[in-house]
Amino acid sequence: MTETVVSTRQPRPTAAVPAEPPGVTLVPPRRERPGGRLRALDGLRLLAALMVAAYHYGGRDGEIARAWGTSPKEQFPTLHEYFAYGCLGVQVFFVISGFVICMSGWGRPLKSFFASRASRLLPAYWVAVLIVTAVFALPVVAYRAVSPSDALVNLTMLQMPLGVDRVLGVCWTLWAEVRFYALFALCVVLPGATRRRVIMFCAGWTLAAVIADNAHLPLLDIVAMPEYAPFFIGGVGLYLVHLDRRDVYGWGIVAVSWAIGQHYAVQGLWHAPDAGGFSHRTSLGIVLVVTFGFLAVAAIALGLLNRVNWRWLTVAGALTYPFYLVHEHLGWVVVHALHQGMRLPSGVTFGLTVLSMLLLAWLLNKYVEKPLTPRLRAALAKGR
Repeated sequence: MTETVVSTRQPRPTAAVPAEPPGVTLVPPRRERPGGRLRALDGLRLLAALMVAAYHYGGRDGEIARAWGTSPKEQFPTLHEYFAYGCLGVQVFFVISGFVICMSGWGRPLKSFFASRASRLLPAYWVAVLIVTAVFALPVVAYRAVSPSDALVNLTMLQMPLGVDRVLGVCWTLWAEVRFYALFALCVVLPGATRRRVIMFCAGWTLAAVIADNAHLPLLDIVAMPEYAPFFIGGVGLYLVHLDRRDVYGWGIVAVSWAIGQHYAVQGLWHAPDAGGFSHRTSLGIVLVVTFGFLAVAAIALGLLNRVNWRWLTVAGALTYPFYLVHEHLGWVVVHALHQGMRLPSGVTFGLTVLSMLLLAWLLNKYVEKPLTPRLRAALAKGR
């Protein structure tokens, strides 16, 4: 869930990226031109968010089953098997995030990088936490609200490491994003981004993640987050490919990250067929969705989707983050009201719930993000 920025790709006259002298930061030249925005990346972000929404509304049991009144397996006898793969939209998000953070952090001082990330994440997040807390506190809502103390902790975005009840179910992915930002800032942005330094960052993080998976050291596992690292690293590698499609090291990073990433995805999401279980994801299906995420970002990095340049995709990209924040828990309330309260069919309820969350996301973008994001960024950039 990160912002999409202007493409920095430039035609290169040489076959390879020249090695930079020690201590010199190579800043990719920025090309300011109409249509330079990677709008296909905006569209992919919204698609990933809709995948996650399909999973939350029809691809799992739990609280959503209470909203429907029965298991989503009964509401969507065929589609629930496909909706179950929607959780992999998170892995697609992480690949996109690796690409975008490397792009936006290259050539930027640490304070500017921090101001950009904080101002992008926090305004909509704060308001989403307050909205969900307020709605769940209403007597007519059947879902338990967190305590006022826990709600305040949630505003810091540090509820996961503190073991505090979450207001937003999806915030666990933001905790992964924050750790990625911190690693990238300390290892790349602070010393100054160079191609060599980015390659060493990817190699070092990959090795640390593999070690963490076997060392059984909680602190190392939290920092290296082995199950998600390959997707962020793969996105960073794809940015190197974006700069130079003949970069062998970039392609090597992508290939290794894809191989390790699909392993973790299969390991975490596959289970044997079980008649009593909600869904069965095949290992092939999981690998295909992970591969789709890498290939889609690769196609954008290589410029193969430059013709996908429709203006409405910019709006779609702007709605993705606020939609992702509010869709799960508020979706339970809307599904219950429409399906059990108004007796609307499952398909109609599903569609109207998605549309209502997109409308709320538009309101958050217009009245929260647009006015507050630039002000917060300016305040943080000016601060000592």
